[in-house]
Amino acid sequence: MKKNLLLIGIFFALTMNSYAQKYALIDMEYILKKIPAYESINKELEIVSQQWQNEIDSLVKDVGEMYKKYQADIDTLKGSEKIKRENEIVAKEKEIQKLRDKYFGPQGELFKRREAYMKPIQDDIYNAIKDISFSAGYKTVIDRASATSIIFASPDIDISDQVLAKLGY
Repeated sequence: MKKNLLLIGIFFALTMNSYAQKYALIDMEYILKKIPAYESINKELEIVSQQWQNEIDSLVKDVGEMYKKYQADIDTLKGSEKIKRENEIVAKEKEIQKLRDKYFGPQGELFKRREAYMKPIQDDIYNAIKDISFSAGYKTVIDRASATSIIFASPDIDISDQVLAKLGY
């Protein structure tokens, strides 16, 4: 009987120890808004993105004009001329789509630039979080800005300001 009680006691002690893990929260949006380099990167990317969008809009306008002209001339066009103009319009639309993919696609220029600019900032943030976690004994750090399943979190476990202080902001 004493043996069983000892085993149950050890089991409860081990179980309770696993529940005693320390957790912390960060708010990545809050941290990023406090970093001046992040804001300047966003502004730069917005300017470049707008330039690319203007270029695409100009080409779309050209295709629209080509199509209007084609519609106006359709009664006077012969078979081969009609097909030629239709093919020109389709080719221009494909060119626009390729340009959109080149600039804004999943592996496009905007994605590559954002990734290249943001990686050093993200690495710094990650290293600061890791240092704080090791020194304070946190086993898990959760980003409350992206974790939609967090209904409530006590501000006491939010270490966002500590991360900013560690980064020097």
